[in-house]
Amino acid sequence: MRNYFLLTTFILSGALSAQDSIEKKIKVEEKTNEGPKFKNSLGEIKLNLDESGSKNIKFGLSSQVWLRSIENNPGTSVNDVPQKNTYDAGLRRMRFSVSAQLSNYYSIVVQFGINNQSFISGGGTGTGANGQGKKPQIFFMDAYNELAIIPRKNEITKKDNKNHLYIGAGLHGWSGVSRMTNASTTKLLTADLPVFNFPNIEVSDQFSRQFGVFVHGEVNKFNYRVAVNKPFATNNKPDVGKIVDNNKSGKLSYAAYGMYQFFEKENTTTSFFAGTYLGSKKVFNIGAGFYSTNEATLAQPEKDVYKSYNEFIFGADAFLDMPIGPKNKEMAISFYSVFYRYNFGPNYLRTTGIMNPGTADASYTGQTALEGFGNSKFLLGTGKIWYTQAGFVLPKFSDKIKIQPFASYSLKDFEALNQVGNYYDIGANLFILSQNAKIAYQYSSRPLYTKDTKEVFTRRGEHLLTLQIAL
Repeated sequence: MRNYFLLTTFILSGALSAQDSIEKKIKVEEKTNEGPKFKNSLGEIKLNLDESGSKNIKFGLSSQVWLRSIENNPGTSVNDVPQKNTYDAGLRRMRFSVSAQLSNYYSIVVQFGINNQSFISGGGTGTGANGQGKKPQIFFMDAYNELAIIPRKNEITKKDNKNHLYIGAGLHGWSGVSRMTNASTTKLLTADLPVFNFPNIEVSDQFSRQFGVFVHGEVNKFNYRVAVNKPFATNNKPDVGKIVDNNKSGKLSYAAYGMYQFFEKENTTTSFFAGTYLGSKKVFNIGAGFYSTNEATLAQPEKDVYKSYNEFIFGADAFLDMPIGPKNKEMAISFYSVFYRYNFGPNYLRTTGIMNPGTADASYTGQTALEGFGNSKFLLGTGKIWYTQAGFVLPKFSDKIKIQPFASYSLKDFEALNQVGNYYDIGANLFILSQNAKIAYQYSSRPLYTKDTKEVFTRRGEHLLTLQIAL
């Protein structure tokens, strides 16, 4: 009987103790179920290879989905149907990256994925007449090795070195010209880049990358990067009176960019610069750079007479990102302005239309644009471009989200055109989990030029909604 009483007492005390434990656990869970608060960074996906974490492998994954309403250029046909307006959806970017830090001195960087897949374009080969937008080809954007001559951290003290120096080789994006030529596509201020920040995009580079050797580093507050590359081959043939990309002589390219950091230093572990920090840093930088290669274009000024021209691009810019106002309001401003001087040879012009759905409507009899059809516009050319963007993080109204209205303006003055072009963008970012999860809306307005006078005769617009996840 006594043993039975002791056993009953033990069971009851255990049950009461367990109940108390459960109640405590529930209380803790109730406290933690308040929901995630806004963070400026979600950290990184990292696999440590040693106890200290100095040897590691980092993974990255990002996706940008576009939903658009496009006001097409005059005389546009989409899938052989005349259309003034086109609605579409597509994958602007889908990336997977891996970087391995094998020691304090040696690392490997790889990034691959796809760009610009829509319902009608961006697909791979061999998909047939019904597959222009299907099965895009995955390709490498970065694939390079890097060696530290002077690493960022002292191996003995584990403290940051005042100066650092790295050298690397491979397919890389350590580019010259400007900050925006080295832009991060997952930390944009606007919904997308203006693209003319990449002067050789998909012409003599592979999505702004070239094969070559690069050096980058920092001396106190001066940050720099220099590269010697082998441009991808181009062999276009010009018509009489035209100039096209043709670098058949195979000359090397040379690029550099340097900036002075007046306030906080930026992290330049990778080649990419942020477009906004949402006020998490106080940054003010001024920089300048160039890109140069000989015999990059070919002209035919008169029948059977050909002449090669060198390419030289110069850029100068300023970047400001800082918190403003009362700290508890968490407001911030972002500002960037850049001037480009392009020289590809006389009257050089290049057009682009991101995920352009349009082609020529053969039945159209009205005036068409010199740029072409769909959402095509003049991207760049021999001449000058001034670009400015600005954003403002609104006063805090939530612990979970931030809103950042923005606007940008491009002034393009090209030798081949008889009127300056004004391009406008306006929109807003809704940040849910820092820049890791955001939704952005942007309206863009572009001028269109006549074929005869080469002056602006009308404008067209485009609505863009982008959904981004980046880890």
